[in-house]
This record gives sequence, C-alpha cells and structure tokens, in this order.
Amino acid sequence: MTRPTILVLAIVAALLSAGENGAARAAHPPAHEADPAGLLNGTFSICAIDRKTGESGVAVTTRVPFVGRAVPWVRAGVGAAATQAWTVVEYGPRALDLIQKKRLAPEEAIGRLLADDRGRERRQIGVIDMQGRSHAFTGSENGVWAGSRQGPDYTVQGNLLVGKEVIDAVADRFESTAGTGMVLAERLILALEAGQRAGGDRRRGELQSAAIRIADPRDPGRAGDFVSLAIDVGEHPEPVQEMKRVYFTTQHRLGWRSFSGIAGDDVVELKRMLQATGHFRPGGPPVPEPPEPVFDRSLVRKDPEKLRAIFDEFSKREEAFFKEFGNFDEEAIAAVDVFRREHGLDHPGHPRGLVDTAFIEALRDAFQSAMRARRTTP
Repeated sequence: MTRPTILVLAIVAALLSAGENGAARAAHPPAHEADPAGLLNGTFSICAIDRKTGESGVAVTTRVPFVGRAVPWVRAGVGAAATQAWTVVEYGPRALDLIQKKRLAPEEAIGRLLADDRGRERRQIGVIDMQGRSHAFTGSENGVWAGSRQGPDYTVQGNLLVGKEVIDAVADRFESTAGTGMVLAERLILALEAGQRAGGDRRRGELQSAAIRIADPRDPGRAGDFVSLAIDVGEHPEPVQEMKRVYFTTQHRLGWRSFSGIAGDDVVELKRMLQATGHFRPGGPPVPEPPEPVFDRSLVRKDPEKLRAIFDEFSKREEAFFKEFGNFDEEAIAAVDVFRREHGLDHPGHPRGLVDTAFIEALRDAFQSAMRARRTTP
C-alpha cells in the first residue's frame, strides 16, 4: 500500500470516527490545504421551508464530486440541515433528530452537536425548523470567504467563496420569489444559480457537483420517506445549470422545452400522405397544393399599386389555405394516432399526435405503396 493511500485512509477513518460524542479527535489539515479524500464539502448551500405547503429543502453546490451524498438533509415536518466544510456527515440527521425528538431550536441543536467536537472551528452547519427558526455556525478556521445569512424561512451558508456577495446573491434571489406562488424547489435552484453567477466557489479547476432535497409531508415519494424530490448532479462543468435542466425537464416546468403552434408546408404534406393512406378525410376532395402567386412582373415598374393589391389578395388566399390544410389541428392529430396504432407505433408514454422518425418512415412506406397501387389500378 502506498504512502498517499495510507494518508487518505487515515483521514477518512479519522473523520468517520466522529460519532455520538463528536470526537473527530485526529488532527485535520487547515481548510485551505489539500483535500485528498474529498471531505471538504458544501461551498455554499441554502436551507429553507415553505410554510404554506409544509415543505423543507436544501440546495447545495461545491467543487467536490457527489455533494448530495454528504451535505443536504431533510425530514418531512421537521426541517432541513446542511453540514459542510470539513464535513461530519452524521451532524445532518442528528440535527434533525434533536429538533424532532428533543424539541430543540436550530441554534440549540447546533450547539449540542459541537459541544465536544475538537474540530468545530473547521465545521460549517446550517439548520432550519418548520417554525422558520434558523441558525448557522461557521468555524473560525474555514477557508475565506466564509459566513452565512439568515432571513425569513431560510439560512444561507458558504465557505471558500469569492466573497460575501455570493451569500447575498443567494439570499436576495430567494427573498425575491417569496409570495410569488413559485414552488420551493424552483426557488432554491434559482437562488443557487444566482450565487454561481456572483462568482461562487473561489477554487478553480476542481470537479463540481450540485444537489437538492425536498421533503413534503403530503408526498411519500418514491421510497416512502417523504422525500419528494432528490436530484444529484455528481459531476458536471455547470452543475447548477444541469440540476436546473433536470428539474425543469422531469417536472415539466415551463421552460423545459420550446414549443409553438405548428403550421407549414410539412403539415400540408403530412395531411396529403395521410389522406392517400385513408387516414385523413378518406373519400373527400384531395388536399390541394399551396397557392402560388400569379402576377405580371412588369407591374413592378408599371403599376406598383396593382401589384400590391394582387399580393394582398394572394396573402388572404394563402392564409385561408394554411388555416385549413397547414395547421397541425385536432383532425390531423387524430389521424396520426390511428396510423400509429395500426402500424404498431403506439407505445406507452408517447404524446398524442407524435410525428417522429419511426412514424415518418412508416408513413412514407405506406404512402408510396398507396400511390403504386393507385397507378396500377385500371
């Protein structure tokens, strides 16, 4: 076993040995020194509650991989905690135990945790309960800049930051969304994003991660633990942005995709092909080609006003045509769905009227077969 490996294992063993008595008695390197075991966690985080929904949550980002495995802790109906800097992981659940079982306020709970911790000056802990009482402790030996800020229903804490402006950006953004009806998870992610934009962690060239946890007494979650949301971005060049993308996408929040009313020549082609296969207005008049402008080019010089009138009339005919044949309307959506079912393309989870590559290939094959059959029919 190499000497560096022995050193790493010794550091891990020393920190993991900090149990109920908070021993952590092995000497720890100052916070600005190397972190070979990846234990210097939680560059900045925010713990918060939503009084209306009863939710509690934590969002955090750092320049260490897999921050969600160590820093954020939530418990439905109890509160939230973030244990960071030279992290003693068990301080998270123990803080929530002290709030829930001992009825301690966050400041008292943190005091109890650190009472006999010889490494307390390298710790940073933030805690909030469901009454909105919050407190954070930042040890004097944390890497600069380090500190916290508390406000209505939140606490923000951070270390190794470019400056106090990071904490203020997180807090100000969270406060700005109060009373807007925005859900707690989104408020936390946007607050964290503001901190990143303000400069975030002053370290550069390190692997980055982000995480969020939401506890909701109304929702048992997938594991039955009432953790309604858990997103971990274990490593990413822009972990907060990636966490935001995952959240918006999986929750189908406005902004997860771009969309608009669909209309155009391709929709006309779609309807024409569906009609040829008997799925759109079977037996009806054929879907016509889009109108083309017909005009005397000499009018450009001879009579511009007459040319403008011709174009105005053409625009009206074109608008009427696309209104009937160029919009992906309910009639076309229903025809697409019938075609998909008939061709084994209707799978669970697909949205209505899905026109994807598999559909287009099947439709083109069916259309070409229909056209060949039409040509050979006497």
